[in-house]
Amino acid sequence: MVVRRVIYVLANVAYFTVLTPDEILSSNAVAVTFGERILGVMSWIMPFSVALSTFGGLNGNIFASARLFFVGAREGHLPNFLSMINLNYLTPAPSLVFLCILSLAYLSTTEVYVLINYTAFVEALFVTLSVAGLLWLRYKQPDLERPIKVNLILPVTFLVVCGFLVTFPFYVSPWETGMGIAITITGIPVYMVTIYWRDKPKLYKRAIGKLTSLVQKVLLSVPEEKRD
Repeated sequence: MVVRRVIYVLANVAYFTVLTPDEILSSNAVAVTFGERILGVMSWIMPFSVALSTFGGLNGNIFASARLFFVGAREGHLPNFLSMINLNYLTPAPSLVFLCILSLAYLSTTEVYVLINYTAFVEALFVTLSVAGLLWLRYKQPDLERPIKVNLILPVTFLVVCGFLVTFPFYVSPWETGMGIAITITGIPVYMVTIYWRDKPKLYKRAIGKLTSLVQKVLLSVPEEKRD
């Protein structure tokens, strides 16, 4: 993670060293413009490398995001069928399909940059809250058993950076930031109805049960085996 961020910073330093601010602002792809200026006939290497990087990053995000839904469902925060795994490949197939449906919904809009602002802000907000929660637990329960323990300088520095990523968009893109917060708040009534409300009507339980059975049959999925 640290090495990747260092490389990212060095790449941006290279861009600003070679290109002028006007060239950066007018370019649709700064890396491609940089490659055309520096690499000449070999400039095709830059978009090819970006494509490979995008493919690898997307592959990693798919694996990580699908398992977030999977673990959330396993803890009871999402419908039970998302906690199933494929019987043959032992992968969270329902969670992957659910992620695919969400991705297709995102693709229904043409405002790509607005969507990026939404997701970037919301992601930075929840990362900030998570790191702040970890630091709070470190302060309130210092003797709690932890599988990984690092020097406090690292999480504090990370928290400061995340705090900047959360507060700066309020000045640059207040509309997108406000909409991101509004979209996040809409999850509260969903949580109250689906998670907090324990005594749900039989019709709701029956519908969820039929949907879970259908997903299991279509995706050949079963609950994960628990080991004590």
